[in-house]
Amino acid sequence: MNTAPPLSGRRMPAKRAVVSGSALVLLLAGCGGSPTATAPQATTAGGPTAAEKLYAEVNGMTGQQRRDKLVPLAEKEGALDLYTSMTSDVADVVINAFEDQYNVTVNLYRAGSETVLQRVVQEQKAHYQGNDVVETNATELFDLNTEGVLATYDGERRRMVPDAGRQEGWTATRFNLFAPSWNTKLVTPDQAPKTWEDLADPKWDGKLSMELSDSDWYLTLYGYWKKQGKTDDEINKLFSDMATGAKVVKGHTVQGQLLSAGQFSVAASNYSYIVEQAKAKGAPVDYLPYVEPVIARPNGIGLMKTAKHPAAAMLFTDWLLQEGQAVLVKEGLTPAIVEGDDPLKDVEIIPIDVQELTKNGDEWNKRYDQVISNGEQVEGN
Repeated sequence: MNTAPPLSGRRMPAKRAVVSGSALVLLLAGCGGSPTATAPQATTAGGPTAAEKLYAEVNGMTGQQRRDKLVPLAEKEGALDLYTSMTSDVADVVINAFEDQYNVTVNLYRAGSETVLQRVVQEQKAHYQGNDVVETNATELFDLNTEGVLATYDGERRRMVPDAGRQEGWTATRFNLFAPSWNTKLVTPDQAPKTWEDLADPKWDGKLSMELSDSDWYLTLYGYWKKQGKTDDEINKLFSDMATGAKVVKGHTVQGQLLSAGQFSVAASNYSYIVEQAKAKGAPVDYLPYVEPVIARPNGIGLMKTAKHPAAAMLFTDWLLQEGQAVLVKEGLTPAIVEGDDPLKDVEIIPIDVQELTKNGDEWNKRYDQVISNGEQVEGN
């Protein structure tokens, strides 16, 4: 897929744009800043910030010269403020690996992708800057780039990322793979879904879970079926049948926890790495063999124009696209840069339809909301 322009005008539906009370208090305290936040760096007559000037200088460097430039500057800054929607387990491992390599302390804010988006936008509009770098889902990164808060990043590692992961303002660090998963105590191998169409089988009524905000999965699967020759009526019926009696859950981590606990039998579109992590810890869940095509959504990283630790932000981004890729693989994630044998080489994978998401994201959000309105929203413990 070719690189697409930033998502224009997309906003989460009101029911998804929810900040918990504690997060809202934190956002409003100190005029929207984090405890260590400062006002954004001023530009010169509308010109670049100090952070952008450093990025522009380093973007043209490669290899050891680039590291030699960034490391002393980052270690002098001494800190990095990172906002991410990584799971807490993965975030802890990534941060520890980075801090072990460099004398930089990472201050972490971790939340769901929509909450991360809200926090950054509110802080920026309040003229406070709480983060140097943001690592989250593609849809939220499109929104942040539309807000004009993400800086240009370039380098040899970025150029190794597939086209779908090289976007204006951000770069994919990993791909989340949407795949059906199931509780192995409730679903036998013979009963497990073999195709996406199987999820519409009436036998799953009341036993299937769908995620609240997976409109990008929905639009991509819709487009795939359309290309396969299905009519709109046929596709709409498939999704309607899936959603009939479905348990609608907010958040893939929560969805995985409820699946492990047997609250439902099948999850329509959880991330394979979340299921793999639960499976490795002994939970009765599985997602293999993959239902194909697997739908891949890029998750990426963006540098803030107003970063108060710009060298640390750029060093972390470079590191995450190099040494950090191996760290992500060890945690069961799919890296943006594959070097050596590709374990998914025989699996059909299609990226989310970035161009359609960019052009008509609001409409697809509304359509997906209508689909899942036939289900029952459930909360995690």
